[in-house]
Amino acid sequence: MRDADSALLADSLVTADLSGTHSHGVLRVPEYVKKLTVDGVDPEGTPKIVSDRGGAIVIDGGNSMGQIGSAFAMRRGIERSKTTGIAAAAVRGSNHNGALNYYTEMAVEHGMIGIVTTNALPTMAPEGGAERILGIDPLAVSIPAKNEFPISYDAAFSGTAHGKIRVYAQKGLELEDGWALDARGQPTTDPLAAMDGLLTPIGGYKGASLALIMGILSSMLSGAAYGTELGNMEDGPEAGKDGHFFMAINVEFFVEPEDFKERVDRAIQQVHNTRKAPGVDRIWMPGEREFLTRIENSEKGIPLSEVTIDDLLAIARTVGVNVERFEADLNG
Repeated sequence: MRDADSALLADSLVTADLSGTHSHGVLRVPEYVKKLTVDGVDPEGTPKIVSDRGGAIVIDGGNSMGQIGSAFAMRRGIERSKTTGIAAAAVRGSNHNGALNYYTEMAVEHGMIGIVTTNALPTMAPEGGAERILGIDPLAVSIPAKNEFPISYDAAFSGTAHGKIRVYAQKGLELEDGWALDARGQPTTDPLAAMDGLLTPIGGYKGASLALIMGILSSMLSGAAYGTELGNMEDGPEAGKDGHFFMAINVEFFVEPEDFKERVDRAIQQVHNTRKAPGVDRIWMPGEREFLTRIENSEKGIPLSEVTIDDLLAIARTVGVNVERFEADLNG
């Protein structure tokens, strides 16, 4: 990979770990190395604009890592919305692009609202179904505030993400009730059984319907693969078939930005100050825990599981990286 691309990819993973979102952090490195060396993702893939009309941009990711095309798309959307007010970029020819709030928060840095969604391998069934035909197709939305942390929502339309189930399996923890079904379609709290089964949509048919809609936005506006066209959990995704959708909303085209951010602050404070149920000390806004965790981990370091560290060392040796000094520091 080019230096700038590898730095961006690394930054996206470390940012996720800083935020405590380990399911999208460096835990993914072995998987990503396999994508780049075995599974057909192009380390030198270059995104390019293939259609550009007003506030609508279509981008081909060039079979690059998803983070490369995604950052390219979000930046183009932000720049275009400076003149059009709202701009959207649909991406095809991409791959797994990590935590979506990494891109929505790019818009917040410019005082804009960022919206991102992506397709995903089918791991859910529609309400009443028993077959994997829907991806969990997450949605992220970030909204700037004045003095409070930005509102930054990033979640899939399943009870949990597949990556989080992997984290629970690594730690030997049971899943929460309602997160997953086993291969027979029965509820399970065993993460290993869940990996062979189905994820359950949040809110029943509502979550399944929203996942379907996000999948359409992520794929059919750019020509990317939809649903089962992308691949399956057993064999993995086909390289270069992922799709994503990005939108930047320039607040100043609608209202005075400072007034908007002050009102967002008041909305956040209203949530913080609302009467709490018994036993509740604090009510959290979307992304608030993650922002505070970033601050703490930036000061104290990122806690990684032994399994993740062992996996990183193993894959580093596989590609010829000398890890002796790191191991000495780790053991010393």
